[in-house]
Amino acid sequence: MEPIITYKERCRRCYSCVRSCPVKAIKVDGGFAQIMYDRCIGCGNCLSCPQNAKAVVNRMVMTQEMLASGSPVVAVLGCSFPAFFNTLRPGQLVAALKSLGFSEVHEGAYGARMIASSYRNSLESSEQPLISSHCPAVVDLIERHYPSLVTNIMPVVSPMIAIGRYIKSILGAETRVVYVSTCIAAKFEIQSEVNGAIDVVLTYQELDKLLKNRGITPASLAEMPFDGIDPDDGRLFSLTGGPIKVFDIKTDFQDNETISAEGEAHTIGIIRDLAAGRISPSFVDLRFCDGGCVDGPARDKQLNHFFKRKLIVCHNSAKPPYETAAHYRSNLQIPDLARSYTNKAQKLAMPGKNDVKRILHSINKFAQGDELNCRACGYNTCRELAVAVFQGLADIEMCLPNNMQRIVDERGNLMQKFELAQRELDRQAGCDFIVGSDPGIKEVMELISKVAPTPITVLIRGETGTGKELTARAIHRQSLRNDKPLMTVNCTTLTDSLLESELFGHKKGSFTGAVADKKGLFEAANGGTIFLDEIGDITPKLQAELLRILDQGEVRPVGGIAAKKVDVRLIAATNKDLELGVREGWFREDLYYRLNVFCIELPPLRNRPESVPELAHHFLDKARKKLNKTIAGIDERAVKAMQHYPWPGNIREMQNVIERSAVLVKEGIIKLENLPTVFADTYEACLDIEVNRSRVSFKAERELQVVRTEKNIIIRYLEETDGNVAKAARLANLPRRTFYRLLEKHNIAVVRRPKPASG
Repeated sequence: MEPIITYKERCRRCYSCVRSCPVKAIKVDGGFAQIMYDRCIGCGNCLSCPQNAKAVVNRMVMTQEMLASGSPVVAVLGCSFPAFFNTLRPGQLVAALKSLGFSEVHEGAYGARMIASSYRNSLESSEQPLISSHCPAVVDLIERHYPSLVTNIMPVVSPMIAIGRYIKSILGAETRVVYVSTCIAAKFEIQSEVNGAIDVVLTYQELDKLLKNRGITPASLAEMPFDGIDPDDGRLFSLTGGPIKVFDIKTDFQDNETISAEGEAHTIGIIRDLAAGRISPSFVDLRFCDGGCVDGPARDKQLNHFFKRKLIVCHNSAKPPYETAAHYRSNLQIPDLARSYTNKAQKLAMPGKNDVKRILHSINKFAQGDELNCRACGYNTCRELAVAVFQGLADIEMCLPNNMQRIVDERGNLMQKFELAQRELDRQAGCDFIVGSDPGIKEVMELISKVAPTPITVLIRGETGTGKELTARAIHRQSLRNDKPLMTVNCTTLTDSLLESELFGHKKGSFTGAVADKKGLFEAANGGTIFLDEIGDITPKLQAELLRILDQGEVRPVGGIAAKKVDVRLIAATNKDLELGVREGWFREDLYYRLNVFCIELPPLRNRPESVPELAHHFLDKARKKLNKTIAGIDERAVKAMQHYPWPGNIREMQNVIERSAVLVKEGIIKLENLPTVFADTYEACLDIEVNRSRVSFKAERELQVVRTEKNIIIRYLEETDGNVAKAARLANLPRRTFYRLLEKHNIAVVRRPKPASG
């Protein structure tokens, strides 16, 4: 398993790991950033992910298994351990490790002393610049990204590998060695071909957690001496300039033959200069981490670098106690410390000029001024990003300025579409979709304009079909909440339990069929308006719940415990006598007064004859568009009949009548004959009324007489033909279909007379 893993579900397109990776060993595909291990140098920079999407693989379990196996397990503490375990004396840490089950505890600093002579010998015999090999990140950087310098790496193993080989050469290959360090790259190094000396690398944090899991408190333990051989000044190896001192390399302030540098920027810069031939020193001591090994990725981040340096210097000066076993005193033979290196560079296809240009164009970079080089994608320049996209390492979606511009463009497009949709809805519904000019409806419109901007509850009353929902929509449209949702529900269409779930929501498992949590309409309408039609039909139980919402402004889902605050304006409507309900006990009095804050009474259509022609033509326009038919208008007689009709179903009935008549008529205009037969009777009755008035018009009286005469003639023809319509039509010299229309017009029922029986 690789030392660093990525949690895909935590990766949030922040590209922090891409920005922090010095060699761009991160591949982004579909927004998910994953490590390319064949390019990775193990520097650990990506572990600074703000989403914690990158993490070091925990080796605690493997360590515990080794300790429980019965084989000897040796712990080796890296040079910088005093800076992490700064509250403990070294002997207490040794005692704690032995309490875990380690057979011996060594200081890894002895490995630095072991490789010192090999370094000096190589420097004396080499004719080319040599680069230190004790930093695994530097070695991987050269092998994977600057292979031309492979021959310049010091042919000596790192101090960690050196002491591991030494311990196993004495105790046997079956001995397990656990190295504890700040270095993440060391975890990568033990998986390379040079290993065989170290079995597990633990970070200081992992060791600390292991001690806590076992309930071991090092500060309470008596000190115990280190095993192995005293490293002496090798303990200073992790400090700035420490390798130069440990290797006993003579330097001078003005010396350019020996270079010692730390940190990502210095390390990469020096390696680039070496590869380009700009510098040619004898020895280059490099450590990738800023501040050296003391400030490795697994360091104690709360302490200052110079305080940690002081802790290590004091540790070296204190000379901790050693109890070197006989098998170490009698065997000072240093094992083979030689190492070779290979070219591990991965060849990536390089794009041509046109390829880069094409990719830049895809992210709206057509001129040099468009290349912002903002580094939000993680790459230094837009062209570097384009190259990475070509190589399959990056995604064009990583370009933040392009994404922001797309968002702006999409927002503009959506705003245009929204405005178009809004205009279309306004055109279909009409800004003044409550149609009419009679005094009753004018009063309603005035009340709406007054109450709409306020937050108070409104109760709309009126007969069925008078437009209560349209009134509620008008109130919401003119309110300050018109940018929030309007939720409507008809209380008569749902059962008590379903209505409760619909209004207040429910929790999963609260009743049969509740397979998931559901948000109620009150919660969905938060900040907006909810319209409860036919509120007089809800049960007392729901009345109590509704009263609680109005009083406390919070809703509790069915099966839930916690209540949620909601800010909803309530508009209710009913065609029932709520006052009677209060007296008879089927409607709560307290709820009635909470609802009846502002009441709007809608007049029935029979009381609005002045608006009937306007409504009729309004519904005819809608029917024309719905049926895609050309209908010129409505006959005057038909309009007059509608004005005198009582309309028990009010506006809804009128709309249905107009739609039915529009379906029946072929072309031209809707005539009285196209309306239901009841309108013909209504028309005759209204003519009688007009004739019986004290002042009648000649036109009205003449029309009434014509209608009556026409009806009497039709009846006479039927009587002469014994109710035979075909014969009566021939006798009247009319087409049969015309005769049938006249029968329907005058609402004449045809009754055939039976033939007399033959004698």
